[in-house]
Amino acid sequence: MLNKFRVVLSLLLIFGFSATVLGKERKDAYFAHMPGSYWVYEDQDGNELTRSATEKKEIGDETYSSFRYEPAVEDWIAYDYHIHPNFYQIGEERVKFLVREEAQKAVKARLNKEMGTLRLILRMMMEEFDLLYEIEAETEDAFYVLPTTSITFNEAWEAMQIKAKITMRADPPQDPEEIIFELTIVETGKVLGTENVETSAGTFENCLKIEYQTMTKVETSPSDQAPNPPGESVTTLWVAPNVGIVKFHQKREDIVLKTLPPPPHPLFKVSTTIKTLELKRYEVKSADSGVE
Repeated sequence: MLNKFRVVLSLLLIFGFSATVLGKERKDAYFAHMPGSYWVYEDQDGNELTRSATEKKEIGDETYSSFRYEPAVEDWIAYDYHIHPNFYQIGEERVKFLVREEAQKAVKARLNKEMGTLRLILRMMMEEFDLLYEIEAETEDAFYVLPTTSITFNEAWEAMQIKAKITMRADPPQDPEEIIFELTIVETGKVLGTENVETSAGTFENCLKIEYQTMTKVETSPSDQAPNPPGESVTTLWVAPNVGIVKFHQKREDIVLKTLPPPPHPLFKVSTTIKTLELKRYEVKSADSGVE
């Protein structure tokens, strides 16, 4: 009986201490930010994105580390706040990316693309018909990347909340005169564990594997308009100690088009976008301006 108790106690200790692995880690260990550091990523199509750390900036009464990117963002559909923050902060409780303005532009651009597709198809199906629409979007100031106090594997936190409103009207007018979709997108994050990651920049050990998943609620007006479940997204970051993000994977479905009953037209389809980035080369400066 005593031996059995010792075995059980040992297992509890092992799993208890392995569940929370970062309580004693230096809170900036996974997010290098010294000016002069740079990271070059390659996407699924072979395109490069370079992120460079620049001087810290005061925004309001807070200090943020800052990045610049090459190439600069021109198409907001391609922007993703998980990988593309201009400002970020390693706080006492969490790492946050300051992304409000950019995230709003990206959400509106993606919804506008979906609505433009729907409008085109409806105009092809019906002569002298047009679909008029307006899109509003509101996001939180920050995307909460990671807690910095302690991390428990598979314990979720709210990372981001996005609200959007789409007002649709038919021309010529029909009944109902307008249909409104109100979207509330809540994105949660959780650390799945640690993995070794190999890219063309090298092999990175003990990377945090962080998964972010959306849950979208749709409310319609008139309320008798019953939408299908909306499209969702799953985004995964692999973050290496003393380096930063080394790998990114995202699977994203069309949000609005998936809620609609498919019109009988061959061009209508709900798309799923897969986007990847892997670290190709990098240089991380230390506090004394050396390379880590």
